[in-house]
Amino acid sequence: ACVCEKNKRVTNCRMDGGVCRCEAIGSPGVTVDCSTLTSKCLLMKAEVMGSKSGRREKPKDAFEDTDGLYDPECENTGAFKAKQCNGTTCWCVNTAGVRRTDKHDSDLKCKELVRTMWIIIEMKHAERDAPLNAESLKKFFTDTITSRYQLNGRYIASVLYENPYITIDLKQNSSEKLLGEVDIADVAYYFEKDVKGQSIFHNNPGLNVSIDNEPVKLEKTVVYYVDEIAPEFSMKSLTAGVIAVIVVVVIAVVAAIVVLVLTRRRKGKYVKAEVKEMNEMHRGLNA
Repeated sequence: ACVCEKNKRVTNCRMDGGVCRCEAIGSPGVTVDCSTLTSKCLLMKAEVMGSKSGRREKPKDAFEDTDGLYDPECENTGAFKAKQCNGTTCWCVNTAGVRRTDKHDSDLKCKELVRTMWIIIEMKHAERDAPLNAESLKKFFTDTITSRYQLNGRYIASVLYENPYITIDLKQNSSEKLLGEVDIADVAYYFEKDVKGQSIFHNNPGLNVSIDNEPVKLEKTVVYYVDEIAPEFSMKSLTAGVIAVIVVVVIAVVAAIVVLVLTRRRKGKYVKAEVKEMNEMHRGLNA
């Protein structure tokens, strides 16, 4: 018997060739290597077996995981299956297991598992008298991600500090990731659980953030996902708030055009002004 230091959601552990190997809870017959991170899919599968409480939680096409915990279907390798279902409702996911399409019936086809190539972890620390040292902060998170989560430092694109926000960019496309390297989706999941005090590591309370020997309390953490292929959400899946914003913007643009036209009409130069602008456009195109 042995202890799986990097995953407490396992059973039937044994030493095999000098490596502790265990069976993933909820995935009979699937073995995990305790010398590295376990895949997010197997971790979610194990978590849903023991708990029904999930997490809920900017660039263009970046989206959040707003569906919470679900019981995923995993490949034997630990990867998410491209199509996930809950009863007769199905959807497509990315390599981070996050829904990237609207929900459909069971006839839905998901041609491939689309890779999440960029993960943005955005945190906000508690109010402070003075801002943190940006270089010390960058060193802490870079060292933590490379040592605690075993991610090659070349996949840490940036650690940005804009008081009180901390943003970590992890980038790893399919052509860059080498065989055996940990995936940024797994790193983000371990990190998120650590920050929330729900560490996956054996006998570990979570991540203690300390910059220049001073504890830092994180108040909120949000994770965004950017895939190699843009997500396929329809307008109907947008929230009422987002639709309201779009409507307001459209109304504002229309109002601006009306004001412009009325102003020019009052000056008696409406037709002349429009012709002049069109001529300038044609000259610009012919230049």
